[in-house]
Amino acid sequence: MSSSPFHLAWFLSRGYGPKGWRHDWAGDQRRWMMPDLFQDLARSMERACFDYMIIEDSCNVPYTYQGTHDTYLKYAAGAPKLDPAVLVPWLTMATKKLGIIPTLSTSEYPPFLLARLVNSLDHVTEGRVGWNIVTGSNDGGAQNYGRDKHHLHDERYEIADEFTSIVTQLWEGWEPDAVVLDRDRHLFADGSKVRALDHKGKYFSVRGPLSAPRSPQGRPVLCQAGGSPRGQRFAARWADTIITNATSVSAMKAYRQEIHHLAEAEGRDPRSIKVLFLAYPIIDVSIEAARDRRNRELADAAAHLDMSLAMMARISGIDFSKFDLDEPLPDLTSNGHQSSTAAYAGRTPREIALGYATKSGIDYTGTVDHVAGMMAEIMQEVGGDGFLIFNGEFTRRYVAEICDGLVPELQRRGLVKRRYAHDTFRENLLEF
Repeated sequence: MSSSPFHLAWFLSRGYGPKGWRHDWAGDQRRWMMPDLFQDLARSMERACFDYMIIEDSCNVPYTYQGTHDTYLKYAAGAPKLDPAVLVPWLTMATKKLGIIPTLSTSEYPPFLLARLVNSLDHVTEGRVGWNIVTGSNDGGAQNYGRDKHHLHDERYEIADEFTSIVTQLWEGWEPDAVVLDRDRHLFADGSKVRALDHKGKYFSVRGPLSAPRSPQGRPVLCQAGGSPRGQRFAARWADTIITNATSVSAMKAYRQEIHHLAEAEGRDPRSIKVLFLAYPIIDVSIEAARDRRNRELADAAAHLDMSLAMMARISGIDFSKFDLDEPLPDLTSNGHQSSTAAYAGRTPREIALGYATKSGIDYTGTVDHVAGMMAEIMQEVGGDGFLIFNGEFTRRYVAEICDGLVPELQRRGLVKRRYAHDTFRENLLEF
């Protein structure tokens, strides 16, 4: 058993969009754009003492697969999506402690606008928001903002470095005691404690200061999914929590060790960065029942292979309809998600698509006791810091299986928290 507790979070994959609409237990899918399902998820997560929910996002209707958006819209795969920032207040009104992290792209927002938005959200939620930093990889997104294509992969991170530096300085431009509220002196705020930024850099020019005081957390929680070597360096410099995928325990351990090494090189305490690994548990009353559910998911994926191929195309920017399904792929070059694309070489599109659809890697399938035992052993071997539950087709039944089935068993074993010790997201995340 792990000697210390680990963290739990939930990755709202496919963002603020339809969930499980083709499957049983999906509810009334005519209301997919309403916050009801997501509020139910947030309440259940808080009951189970999760640290945070991260809301994935992308701003375009994809068209990479077969050069058209038809497959994406056929399956509601990657589109439609509503803006994640709109969902944040609804989720925090339904909860009291849970952290909420919207995805906001450095390729789509000006730094001042993003800094102001997240600062505002942190104020109105009393210190419970973060920012998932992404750079934008699909050229369709760039074309929605007046550009033909995105910058090259590594340059996007150079831009993101300058962008994040601006945002964090804007957040900290008001001293903690700048707001005086002295009625006798008619002094709301002390101007000497509010600094203009006057930034003139390679990519951005921002005067500042931010038009509102420092928020409850000062610096809202920064989240990043650093996969490529350049992405890992960026995450080690800025992130408070990192979300990542690994297909083996040894890969999980190696990734966390590399992040710690890079963080030390940045002069940071590696323990201040919480690395959470994606996990897709399938829970049922018996091993056989859980395996049956997984096999049915595999059969569905095989019957709708075009959906998985389309999602692979969206992430990588490569149209997989041009390859033979059963011929191993050559080495591929991508300006999109390089870490995902690098893993495709030598495998067939069919094999990758089936694995993508069933979240292959470490197989968290079984009873509550079996999966909880797996998670305990894995965290003991890896050393921390926790798991990020995800399921792009989740339903209320799945939420209950995780939050009211799996997590209570983890709590019984002393592996995850039973209560929130603090009020703000950052304090709870860094509790251990």
